[in-house]
Amino acid sequence: MRHRVAGRRLSRPTGHRVLMYRNLVTDLLRYGKIVTTEAKAKQVQGMAERIITLGKGGTLHSRRQALAFVTDKKVVTKVFDELAPRYAQRPGGYARIIKIGPRHGDGARMAQLELVE
Repeated sequence: MRHRVAGRRLSRPTGHRVLMYRNLVTDLLRYGKIVTTEAKAKQVQGMAERIITLGKGGTLHSRRQALAFVTDKKVVTKVFDELAPRYAQRPGGYARIIKIGPRHGDGARMAQLELVE
């Protein structure tokens, strides 16, 4: 039974999977959009929105929490200085997933994950 088991394993060991999520969130916040598989996009969307919500808090504690997850200090600075004011009046839903069709190599369902303007 899978009661109360959240998240996707994506056929990876825990350490690899967690760092992959951290890298995807960092790249999404750095570039504004990324192209990845649907499963990864669905998993990363909530994590990225949580980091932006920390940025809206603006406290030292929230900055340190963001630094503990995001792998680049410049990206955290961008979140707190640029993205948080941009989403100040928005109560959530900072990222959207757009399905873009199968990948040519293996047919995996691909999606574009982007920050909402």
